[in-house]
Amino acid sequence: MAERTATVTRNTLETKITVSVNLDGTGKLKADTGVPFLEHMLDQIARHGLIDLEIHCDGDLHIDDHHSVEDIGITLGQAFAQAVGDKKGIMRYGHAYVPLDEALSRVVIDFSGRPGLHMDVEFTRAAIGKMDTQLFWEFFQGFVNHAAVTLHIDNLKGFNAHHQAETIFKGFGRALRFALQIDERAANQMPSTKGCL
Repeated sequence: MAERTATVTRNTLETKITVSVNLDGTGKLKADTGVPFLEHMLDQIARHGLIDLEIHCDGDLHIDDHHSVEDIGITLGQAFAQAVGDKKGIMRYGHAYVPLDEALSRVVIDFSGRPGLHMDVEFTRAAIGKMDTQLFWEFFQGFVNHAAVTLHIDNLKGFNAHHQAETIFKGFGRALRFALQIDERAANQMPSTKGCL
C-alpha cells in the first residue's frame, strides 16, 4: 500500500501554518500552535485515530485565537484530502460514541467528497481555559470544507465543558480511524456505486 502522508503549508496575512499527516501512524502529535487547549484536543485526534500529526502555526494571537484555530482546521483538512488519495479501498464511513464521566458524544464521518457539517453541541461554558468554545465549530467547518467530508457531531449529554470537548475530539479521532482503514474485502474498489468520490 502506498504511503498515505501529506504536508501542506498555508500562509496568509493572519497565520503561517504547516501541517504534516500520516494516516497510518502510531498516534503521535508534535504541535506548536500557541493555543494550548487546541493542542490537547489535537492530541486526542492523533492518539485515538492512530494518526501522526505535526502542526506548526504562527498566528496573530495578539488579536485572539480565532484565525489560528480556523486556519489549522483548514490546513488539516487539505492535508487529509491529499493523504487519503483516490479513496479506493477505504471503509469510507466511521462513527464513534465516546463517554467521559458524565459527558457522551457521537461523531459520524463520511469521506463523501461533499463537505457538510452538522454540529449539535451546547457547551455549558463560553470558554475552556482561554479558548472560546465557539472556535470548535470554526475548526470543524474549516476541516470539512477542505477535506470534503460530511461530519455529524452530537454532544448527547454533559455538564463539564472540558469533558464535552474531549469526548467530541476523541470521537472524531476514532471515527477517522475506522473510516480511513482499508477494507481487505474491497481493497481496490471505490466505496461508492457512482465509481468516484
